Amino acid sequence: MSLYAKRGVSAQKEEVHAAIKKLDAGLYANAFCKMYPDYLGGDENYVNISHADGAGTKSILAYLYWKETGDTSVWKGIAQDAVAMNLDDLLCVGIYDDFLFSSTIDRNKSRITGEVLEAVINGTQDFFNTLKFYGINIHFLGGETADVGDVVRTIAVNGTMTSRWEKSKLITNDLIAEGDVIVGFASSGKATYETEYNSGLGSNGLTSARHDVLSKYYATKYPETFESCLNDKVVYIGKNKLTDTIDIDGTNMEVGKLLLSPTRTYAPLMKVLLEQCFEAIHGVIHCSGGGQTKCMKYLPKPLKIVKDNLFDVPPIFKLIQENSGADAREMYQVFNMGHRLEIFTNASAAAEMIEIATAFNIEAKIVGRVESAAKSELILKGSFGEIVY
Repeated sequence: MSLYAKRGVSAQKEEVHAAIKKLDAGLYANAFCKMYPDYLGGDENYVNISHADGAGTKSILAYLYWKETGDTSVWKGIAQDAVAMNLDDLLCVGIYDDFLFSSTIDRNKSRITGEVLEAVINGTQDFFNTLKFYGINIHFLGGETADVGDVVRTIAVNGTMTSRWEKSKLITNDLIAEGDVIVGFASSGKATYETEYNSGLGSNGLTSARHDVLSKYYATKYPETFESCLNDKVVYIGKNKLTDTIDIDGTNMEVGKLLLSPTRTYAPLMKVLLEQCFEAIHGVIHCSGGGQTKCMKYLPKPLKIVKDNLFDVPPIFKLIQENSGADAREMYQVFNMGHRLEIFTNASAAAEMIEIATAFNIEAKIVGRVESAAKSELILKGSFGEIVY
């Protein structure tokens, strides 16, 4: 059993998928997000979509960093995480403008102050203001903030994003086929619309990242940050403290800040790609929960996916693997490991997409290809050898 499973978490969410298997899949079974007829407007040429996601256990990292340093600015990053995890899922079906967003915040009032709430709520609006500059309009409808200390130990920051969109402008993944190439877009670095280096971690796999990297010091001092029934052998088993530093391209960066890098949104980039290259985009995948295996859930037919030109692994993932001892198979199944967005397209269009990404200072390249197959499988190749899923 993997460390991830021993901590009560599933990268593939098998039980969740089993629970929802009888639900209506919506209009497009292979699309990254579920869509329904235009119940709001009654126009057969439009769809409605409402999507929910959040920052996950990353808020626990923010709690630890805030308690240790007094720095409330990390909570603005948690606000961005909750938005970006919704927004970037919706980008995968082609939607890039005029969203409605409602936040859901559950807190333990005895541990989370009003100052923290203010940082999260104002951070949400600040992020919307930044995106508006790039032509992505998100309308903040408020939401629910509940004091539920009997339910949550610290704080949970989530949200729901809603949109109404033209069917003719949707990406449904139905066009993914043999002969396609896969363009990957880096999750780390510093995009033109980011203010600092992004580690690329995003908001997935944070249970593992936190326990694998951070030392037992945090278990002793902050028992409210983990499930008490967990075996001590999987709780905060790392060697680092949040304020330890590692070298990133000649700059010393705190481990805590690397773990808390706000989830990169690809919205400014995707807006341009969807406006200029829409006809050539056969499918889009957000490599979030499930990491590099995420694409296998959205194939329109049996296909072989080969990724043999992956990105160099960013330092944060190397740090996690060094601390945990996890093998490459588990790392690539839990984390994005270098690119969190991939587009299935043709070879000629790929060059244009890579050039557009470069203008945003986001590294992009062809990471793989699609081949015909009798049954679906994913093959990853790299310095780690070959992994078959």
